[in-house]
Amino acid sequence: MPAMPPRKFLTNQADFRDVSRGNPKPFTLKGEALEKAGLTPETWKLEIVSDGSATIAKPRSLEANTALDFAQLQELGKTHGVRILKAMQCSNIAQPLGEGLWEGVPLREVLKLVGKMSNIRRVFFHGFHNNDPKQLFQASLCMNQALETPPWDLPPIVAYKLNGQPLSLVRGGPVRMLIPWAHGFKSIKWLQKITLTNNHQANDTYANGNNDVDSYLKTMARIDEGPEMFKPGEAIHLTGLAMVGMSGLKRVEYWLRPDTGTHGKLDEDDPAWKTAKWEPCVIEPPPNDWGGQLPDGVLPKDVCGFDPQTGKPKDWPLRYSWAPWSVTLKDVQPGAYEFRVRTIDLNGFAQPEPRPYQKSGQNLIQYKPVVVMK
Repeated sequence: MPAMPPRKFLTNQADFRDVSRGNPKPFTLKGEALEKAGLTPETWKLEIVSDGSATIAKPRSLEANTALDFAQLQELGKTHGVRILKAMQCSNIAQPLGEGLWEGVPLREVLKLVGKMSNIRRVFFHGFHNNDPKQLFQASLCMNQALETPPWDLPPIVAYKLNGQPLSLVRGGPVRMLIPWAHGFKSIKWLQKITLTNNHQANDTYANGNNDVDSYLKTMARIDEGPEMFKPGEAIHLTGLAMVGMSGLKRVEYWLRPDTGTHGKLDEDDPAWKTAKWEPCVIEPPPNDWGGQLPDGVLPKDVCGFDPQTGKPKDWPLRYSWAPWSVTLKDVQPGAYEFRVRTIDLNGFAQPEPRPYQKSGQNLIQYKPVVVMK
């Protein structure tokens, strides 16, 4: 039997199967019409704005002449650029459409251009269309998908290259969105606008408006209840739990400072956060013996995330579980103090980042008063 030739992994831009919509299709525009549509590198602009329900510090808009241009996006790519191998798949067609090496900037880094953001649940992205309401090119992600990508996963990117070459017009250039885990309709072509919103609805007309229903669990620390008054010279032993969210847990840290008389209230913009001295807590190891903790007849090796041979966790702490932490403070001088604790996830993000919005899960840094009597 003759040997099969090696399969070609990358598809030439021109050989991707085309499933574009529009009348006319945007990539058929020529000359002045193409420039007027903003579909050349020289005329392309990206707006990043709010729909009025979300708050952003520095909108990037066409009206204010602050929209991101192609040269600025490429400059951002020099520092934050990533390359992703992804095959395109249509949800309505069985055969893959083609695979390529896509290059661009993580959506998270693009969103940072608007500065401080608040009250945001979803990010919508829109591509050029011909103003036919039946042909609107838009999709959305919940904010956690835009801001938080575990280090082992691929982030959504604002893409401008394919197989090392500028992204062609037929492939959605000069710039398109690329959502690695999704079908092609999420990777909006001819990207021109990003809208941040507190709208709770994605595709469900009757979605519950009280919570950010698509958000994954956040990595965060909580303090156990216990004594707040301690004797002079007494070792102060404090404990708590760290919730391990989608990006795992690297460490738990504490900050002890003299009481400021505000009952623990510390504004998120207070300069004290920048000068805080965070020290490591101890994350407790997994039990050597799980006996008595698991139901009768269940062994650790039977549990997902545990090695079936050794019965030990494959990783610790386990994602979506909790991890006990502790710290012992010694030689604390008499006085009143503020004790705070936070997590650092495997991306290096410190709680409450990268998702401070509390309707996607309460994760503000907790405070506990500590008083050493005189």
